[in-house]
Amino acid sequence: QQEKEDLQGKLKLREHLSRTAGKSEATPAPSKNVDLEMKQLQWKLKNSNNEITKQSTTIKSLKNEVQEKEERIRELQAKISRFERDLNMKRHLIEDLRSRLKANQENEKTSNETLESLERKVKALAGDCSNKKTSIDSLKQRLNVATKEKSQYEQMYHKAKDELEKKDLKLTNLESKMIETECAMTELETTASQQLHGLAKQSGQALETVQKKLLLTNDKVEEFMTFVKALTRELQHSVQELRTKIKQAKKMGEVRACKKGLSQESVQLAASILNVSTTDLEEILEVEDDEETAKTKMEFEKDKEWLQYIQQLLEAQFPFASYLMDAILEKLNEKKKLVEEYSSLMKHTV
Repeated sequence: QQEKEDLQGKLKLREHLSRTAGKSEATPAPSKNVDLEMKQLQWKLKNSNNEITKQSTTIKSLKNEVQEKEERIRELQAKISRFERDLNMKRHLIEDLRSRLKANQENEKTSNETLESLERKVKALAGDCSNKKTSIDSLKQRLNVATKEKSQYEQMYHKAKDELEKKDLKLTNLESKMIETECAMTELETTASQQLHGLAKQSGQALETVQKKLLLTNDKVEEFMTFVKALTRELQHSVQELRTKIKQAKKMGEVRACKKGLSQESVQLAASILNVSTTDLEEILEVEDDEETAKTKMEFEKDKEWLQYIQQLLEAQFPFASYLMDAILEKLNEKKKLVEEYSSLMKHTV
């Protein structure tokens, strides 16, 4: 920028000198040198301007890089903060685990102490066992005393046995009554099973009747389907016949019009020129044009689509009666129109 300012100042000076030189009566040679210096200074100015633009672009790119690096630094700082948090968390976890380890070690110490105390108790129990052996010996002596008492108890047992026999008689009576009740229950079960068998037979008969009705309904549905298919085919066939009749009537009218326009002699002359009979000439005149063939193809395609639509309706789920009725009515209306057209053509031909 300083070089630019210096150059601009020099340029201004040179311009001022050139102006002053133009006013004064100087020689032409130094003015040429001034112009050359002016051009050199302008070229230097342009170079400096180009350098300034390059410098500014590089400064901008460096600024962008600095911004990107600052963003990268921020991201890295955020990551560092996250890592520090994770480290703190892990440190806390390690401290918790250390504290748990200490607690487990203390628990081990306590468990070892309890084991030692249990061993002491076992030793004490062994001493108790020796003491109990002595007590068993004393108990044997008491047993001898108890055998004596046993004889007394046997007498008491015999008495109790007599009482038990009496109670056994009562039990046998009760068992006989129980057997009677069980017999009654079995009879009830047999009657109930018989009734259930009867009900099962009735339900089976009812199922058979329902199955027969279902078969009949299926047969009726199939008959209805065949009837509808036959009706649609007949309708389509009759419509096609009417179309062919209308075409024939139209052709006949055209041929008659041609015959009226042409005399018999001209027809014979044309036949002789073409080397055909008059009937063959009439057939040639009756040849369909491309439009008629295209129309017949379209009508055939429409009839095919109509039959496919009815087939889809029959295969579709219920209800489909209204759609089927509309489709058949559409074909009947078409037939009616064709009949009217044919009758009008026949009147005109007559």
